[in-house]
Amino acid sequence: MKKLFTSLVAVCALTLPFSAQAATKTKICVFDIVGNVGPMMGAMKDWQAAALGWGLEAELIPYTNEAIAAEDLKAGVCEAALITGIRGRGFNKYAGTVDSIGAIPTMDHMRLVLQVLSHPQSAGKLSQGSYQVMGIAPAGAAYVFVNDKEVNTLAKAAGKRVAVLEYDETQAKLVSQVGATPVASDITNFSTKFNNGVVDVIAAPLAAYEALELYKGLSPDGGIINYPLVQLTIQLIAKKEAFPAETAQKSREYFYNNLDRILDQLKKEESKVDQRWWVEIPDADKQEYEVLMQEARDQLRTEGYYDPTMLDMLRKVRCKLDQSRAECT
Repeated sequence: MKKLFTSLVAVCALTLPFSAQAATKTKICVFDIVGNVGPMMGAMKDWQAAALGWGLEAELIPYTNEAIAAEDLKAGVCEAALITGIRGRGFNKYAGTVDSIGAIPTMDHMRLVLQVLSHPQSAGKLSQGSYQVMGIAPAGAAYVFVNDKEVNTLAKAAGKRVAVLEYDETQAKLVSQVGATPVASDITNFSTKFNNGVVDVIAAPLAAYEALELYKGLSPDGGIINYPLVQLTIQLIAKKEAFPAETAQKSREYFYNNLDRILDQLKKEESKVDQRWWVEIPDADKQEYEVLMQEARDQLRTEGYYDPTMLDMLRKVRCKLDQSRAECT
């Protein structure tokens, strides 16, 4: 009997650490419209493996609905959530302003911005309230998809139905200002509305072309306006109390150090876009759009939607790479 008791104690001693460890896994809600086998989950599985080296054991929970992932973060179902920068603006306005309209012209600009944000000196700005940003990655530039390629100017967009994210008031404001009709949508249904003809215009990254079958909405006479509106991001938003500052910084550096891998994946997805859909616009129109987007950023800064400090930093980045810009004089 004594031997049996000793054996049971030994078994408990061996299994308890593993049980306790499993119980303390940090839950990460991961938004990936494709689900568990999607690209976001794939990238986060690599992050998960790297995090073990920081002493962090994470459990990844896939979400195909971004709104639920964000709400579960607020409710404490998970300690962090990978969501879009636009939705992340509600947790950290500074980081969320990276996704401001027209503020980052190219991926070269984005690389410089992300380098700054991954530096330890940016940590304070990436903390707001009870949340912190533990990583930012590019999701590609958003382009305008139209079901009629003749709609290639702002004037021709008047009266058209445009899908806007219902949780981002800035989009509805901008669409209304050009005389178009905003149609409230979200990431889970905007593509379906476009493909079924419920809306005439959407803005989407090229990586969504095949994944969301946007060629259906483009057929037969649509097009993609060859002028990027905004550089989109994916951001890892976390509860401050759940992660030591050192771990959060290592995570941010991990995101930046793996930037080239992410860019390679984006290029792979973007290469799937059929070249026949591209619609070129005159340089004069591009200059007009740039002025309009600058005015829009100024307006949204004044109205409190965009963070002034981030907008100033983005302007410095634009001027660093192109001092001939009018805003740099």
